[in-house]
Amino acid sequence: MDIVVSILAVIAGIAGIVGSVLPVIPGPPISWTGLLLLYFWGGTDKAGSSMSLTLLLVWLGIVIAVSVIDYLVPMYFTRLTGGSKYASRGAMAGLLIGLIVPPVGMIVGSFIGAFLAELIYASKSAGGALKSAIGSFLGFLTGTGLKLITTCVMFYYIIVYL
Repeated sequence: MDIVVSILAVIAGIAGIVGSVLPVIPGPPISWTGLLLLYFWGGTDKAGSSMSLTLLLVWLGIVIAVSVIDYLVPMYFTRLTGGSKYASRGAMAGLLIGLIVPPVGMIVGSFIGAFLAELIYASKSAGGALKSAIGSFLGFLTGTGLKLITTCVMFYYIIVYL
């Protein structure tokens, strides 16, 4: 049973990292599930110490915070650069279309989606649409970066407590 739990925890950690980049998979919660598995099935580090409940709960708080921030940061950056709700929606649509050619398609798709949405639906000039698209793009990168850092550190803990 320990081997099965260890394998599932590692799979959860890897899926969490992948989910940090793909918008359809909730990366940080999946990685935290890997930590949870190891906590309940007695994962220990090299010194033989079990994972503490404090560590598990701190990571739960971080996962919740990062998940909330991931939704707020793109909107904040878009608004900061004068973008409308159309830029945010266009960035998400471009991101989903860009899944065909990950990761370049996702990044370029997000940028182009925000730009076109501002240009067409918000009736902005090309310069204004470009500024909004840059803000939306920076918000996407910031949110993705936070999730990626969080899941990678959790994966480190998963490996430590195997």
